[in-house]
Amino acid sequence: MMSKLTAALLTSLLLAACQPTDPPQAPQELRGLWVDAFGPGLKTPAEVDVLVSTARAMKVNVLFAQVGRRGDCYCNNAAMPRTNDPAVPAGFDPLADLIAKAHAQGIQVHAWIITTAIWNSTTPPTDPAHAFNAHGLGKTGRDFWLMVKNDGTTRGGNDWLLDPGHPDAAEYIRNMYVSVVKNYDVDGIQFDRVRYTDFNTVGGPNNWGYNPTALERYRAETGATGTPLPGDAQWSAWRTQQVTNLVRETALAVKAVKPDVSVNAATITYGAGPANEAEWLRSRPYTEVLQDWVTWVKEGYLDINVMMNYKRDFVADQALWYDQWNAFAASLRPGAPEVHQVSGAAIYLNDQASTVSQVRKARQAGLSGWAGYSYRTPDMDVNAGTRTKEQVLPELTARLSGEGGPFAQEARWDRPSAAKLRAISGQVTVTSGPVGGRTVRLLDGNGQEVARTQTDGQGRYGFMRLPLGAVQVEVGGVIGPRVTPQAGKVTLLSPIAVP
Repeated sequence: MMSKLTAALLTSLLLAACQPTDPPQAPQELRGLWVDAFGPGLKTPAEVDVLVSTARAMKVNVLFAQVGRRGDCYCNNAAMPRTNDPAVPAGFDPLADLIAKAHAQGIQVHAWIITTAIWNSTTPPTDPAHAFNAHGLGKTGRDFWLMVKNDGTTRGGNDWLLDPGHPDAAEYIRNMYVSVVKNYDVDGIQFDRVRYTDFNTVGGPNNWGYNPTALERYRAETGATGTPLPGDAQWSAWRTQQVTNLVRETALAVKAVKPDVSVNAATITYGAGPANEAEWLRSRPYTEVLQDWVTWVKEGYLDINVMMNYKRDFVADQALWYDQWNAFAASLRPGAPEVHQVSGAAIYLNDQASTVSQVRKARQAGLSGWAGYSYRTPDMDVNAGTRTKEQVLPELTARLSGEGGPFAQEARWDRPSAAKLRAISGQVTVTSGPVGGRTVRLLDGNGQEVARTQTDGQGRYGFMRLPLGAVQVEVGGVIGPRVTPQAGKVTLLSPIAVP
């Protein structure tokens, strides 16, 4: 006969076997789609319905939605004025509607904002508070924020742009992103065109950044005299640092509001990809547009680096370059805590088979995902005007998420872990001299330097790649108090007064 102990054990095992178990979690892979505001896509409730339905069918899990086009916002509550796009119904909030509908389908929404471009029409904005009206043409002194070319030109192509080297312009840009994060349940923010414009600079040194206030800062911070030539190494390094400062300070400000919001950037990958970090310093993104996204990755300023790896898969040289940039990104070892590399592909330059090929290549390179530009122009035929988006999207969806497609199985994408965030943010004051351009060193508990950065035009600085335990900062020979940053937040340091 079965003993009571054996019977009890058997009953326990049977009950355990009958208990429901959690379904296996889908693997994590970013599958993104850029949705621009230069045409239909997110401007009406009906457009948002179609967009979300299409993304769900395609098994896309992140929408990079362009809510900031040129100094405006496709939303009702932000530092930028609401767009005056006539395609947006009065009172309608495209961003709020998209968030509600996308989240209901398990799809993230990242607020994509053009960082520097501020206006592109000879007719000024109707809103007097628009940054172009308040700080554009006709303004002088510190009230003038526009990027200027070395020959005095203030318009790069069709656009007027804000100069990252102007402290008030940089502050305005920072607040654009922060205001969206404060007022909307976005999953992330994305920098676009966070660089100096390369209009008329291709193949040579960048000849933009000559805003008078920026030049005055440069001379004060470096001791340089006169007006530097575009190829001056010190001038190029200074401008590159201004863009990095802008990314760092915006990231810290966003994380201070919501630690689990993703900070990402659409970054440049012109031409052939570098084989290593030494070659990166000679690459076209670094030298032509002064965008040092490798530093942003290694210092943890970004959660996701979304390379604009815009290459035609059916052109041999470009297919090679696509692979080179993927390999270079995969080789980078970020310092903190998790920085993901994503290959952003130009689906508008490719046929559908080539797009599927590039998805697979990004995965084979070991990247965290892929994103396609764009929803409005989903293949080369639509871009050429020979077919419509409505004709092509069902075909592309079937190729990507149908049987045998790279997205046939579901994948998830998680927001950054707030618990893994350990960052500090501070500001310096000075008795005399410039507040910007001050070298700030991060010291560990033993007083050893583990990182360094520079103050921006407001005297701000910060670090996201922190060692465990107590840290201190040193600037201008002054060492701040020891602090132990708390996990899950940006720890604000007391101001440091330096001579």
